Amino acid sequence: MQDRVLLLSERRISDLVAYCLAYEFEDTVAAVTGAERIDVTDLSSLEFSRRAYKLVRMASGSPELARRFAPASRNTVSLERDYELFFPMFSHAFELYSLATIPNWRQRCRKAACFITEVWSDNLPEYLLELLSGFDHIFLGLRDSVDDVARITGRPCSYLPLAVDVLRFAPAADQPRPIELCNIGRRSAVTHQALLEDAERRSTFYYYDTVAASGFDLKQRTFRVDNPREHRLMLATLLKNSRYFIANRSHVNDPAFAAGRDEISARFYEGAAAGTVMLGEAPRTDEFRRQFDWPDAVIELPFDSPDIGRILAELNVDPARLRAVMRENLRQAALRHDWLHRIQVVFDVLGLAPTEQMQARALRLGQIASRA
Repeated sequence: MQDRVLLLSERRISDLVAYCLAYEFEDTVAAVTGAERIDVTDLSSLEFSRRAYKLVRMASGSPELARRFAPASRNTVSLERDYELFFPMFSHAFELYSLATIPNWRQRCRKAACFITEVWSDNLPEYLLELLSGFDHIFLGLRDSVDDVARITGRPCSYLPLAVDVLRFAPAADQPRPIELCNIGRRSAVTHQALLEDAERRSTFYYYDTVAASGFDLKQRTFRVDNPREHRLMLATLLKNSRYFIANRSHVNDPAFAAGRDEISARFYEGAAAGTVMLGEAPRTDEFRRQFDWPDAVIELPFDSPDIGRILAELNVDPARLRAVMRENLRQAALRHDWLHRIQVVFDVLGLAPTEQMQARALRLGQIASRA
């Protein structure tokens, strides 16, 4: 399938740190299929076209009329050859209008599937989701809205768990861990303060974000990145050098939003692949227990833990247990949670044969698992 896969990427117009995960998935697909990638550019032109499309679509009720009268964005690309698979990835549903960048993608691609990292059932732009009606299959990184997206699009839709580039995150044998604990992203002010005091008292290295909280409710800690690949490399290096890693279910600091719909955040895949000891509130779901079904995959830690110093001290007296946790987390990630495992699901669903590069990557992951 060399050069027969086509990707559509948002990386040149969407540079929030959370979106780097989707770009890592794209890079892995390219590495094992030799995929060609088209980058969406000129956000202002694309947004002007989207607003015009939405106006006509809402006024007329007709997607066909909206497509006919919406002005083309300036970065439109017309495909001049055929592809075996079109596999665009989106971080959220409001990026879907980028499909207009390649107006003839359905005519030129024998198979078509897409992946959307995060879609919630109470935030579904139907005028954009209906643009997915031409796909053979839709994959979502959250379970919450699978049924709703299937209903809106009329297409098969399934949950495809998040993953990580295990080859990048896997530590070397006997990797030193100078960082006692890493705590990034959404966090508890109570636990954070206790960790600051504990690190000062014991002179340990506690790594945490200093970027200001953002969003209307100040519950997010996000920022923009210059290069998504460099950021993922930095994150992998950070975690490989960390003993403990705080990993919590999605939107753990926003219980009103997350009520009744626990989802698995990327932190669990990242922490496992780096061989850390993960502490936190895991999703209370059968799906999480299926994916992380080994002992001590996540050691339970309440989101607000003023006694975190005592908990760490108790864990540190049993280094044999910690070493076993680190090894098993890495082993399981290599066997189950690399992006390759998600690509294999996509290929199986679409009836596509694995590439030689996919088989070679599977061998490398097996070696990491055996070493662990």
